[in-house]
Amino acid sequence: METINSKLISWASILDEKTREQALATATLPIIYPHLALMPDAHLGKGATVGSVIPTLRSIIPAAVGVDIGCGMIAVRTQYLVKDLPKNRKPLREAIERAIPLSAGHNNRTVQATAVPRIAELKELAAKAGFNPGQYVEKWDLQLGSLGSGNHFIEVSADENDAVWLFLHSGSRGVGNKIAQHHIGVAREVTHKRGTRVPDPDLAYLEEGTPEFRRYIEELRWAQHFALLNREEMMDRVVAQFRNWVGGPVKERERINCHHNFTQLETHYGKSVWVSRKGAIKAERGDPGLIPGSMGTASYVVEGLGNPASLNSSPHGAGREYSRNAAKKTFSLAELKQAMQGIEFRASEAFIDEIPAAYKPIDVVMRDAQDLVKVRHKLRQLVNVKGD
Repeated sequence: METINSKLISWASILDEKTREQALATATLPIIYPHLALMPDAHLGKGATVGSVIPTLRSIIPAAVGVDIGCGMIAVRTQYLVKDLPKNRKPLREAIERAIPLSAGHNNRTVQATAVPRIAELKELAAKAGFNPGQYVEKWDLQLGSLGSGNHFIEVSADENDAVWLFLHSGSRGVGNKIAQHHIGVAREVTHKRGTRVPDPDLAYLEEGTPEFRRYIEELRWAQHFALLNREEMMDRVVAQFRNWVGGPVKERERINCHHNFTQLETHYGKSVWVSRKGAIKAERGDPGLIPGSMGTASYVVEGLGNPASLNSSPHGAGREYSRNAAKKTFSLAELKQAMQGIEFRASEAFIDEIPAAYKPIDVVMRDAQDLVKVRHKLRQLVNVKGD
């Protein structure tokens, strides 16, 4: 841990200058209390740094929550061991790819039976909040149970005991993105009108007691719940495809579902603050958590240590070292195939920007996080599914 100044504490041993400057700028905001905490996976983001924990007094910075509201991880530990699995893993990958819409803009053609009660729950929640998600995306219900693209993934992995895990990463899809972008714009407008100066337009914030704040919180909570149910829906489909592939029932030994782009009201250092974790998970003592590595590297099942200086938080993944454009120019498909040796995946140039070399080494991130979480399981990938 490094105390950069009284308002900025960092756990990142790998931290480029632009990311450091962005975090320093955010930490100057008068609404920050007690300090901003940079996680080991910190890297440049929109307005606020990805991999940061941003506590704010009586206000929220919508861009500090992120544009994929509620993005996070879900994992299921099965009763199977690697030795129990069929040797050919390609049929499983292809079955998952058929069962779950992948890639940006790809949704379900119809509402799946398993999604019906979840969509009903979301409709009821929206009605109570007094808003219509259809104002953002007309057919938002068809997005429930879809993966998206970028660093979102579905994996079959094995832990140090060869126990098989099902693991996936996704968020609130297009509807959550539209909600986020709308309120980031609203925050810019109201911040400008009240004459508040901020280091970056995307650090504009909404204040408690205003109609804009209330509306954002209601729609934010809805999007966070959509993201959680979206992961549950996809995991149920993955379990079904895995069951068909192994030819036997799946007993869930445990299921963990956690956000890493979200905000909630918490008490820290004697005050009630809105804690926005942008690329960070809540890690109070005993909290279960999931920290994925990059494509082809290890992922971790962890337990929070409740470090107060981190505002009870931990990293959410490896964290980028190369931008997507830089990665595409730097690395090749041949290098990606080499990095993915032994893992069943769809070899495509579309995934070059997800190559492990474009990210911080996950083992370094976990070493930096040793006073934030303890490792329960280290997972290695067997099957990887991604969207273009």
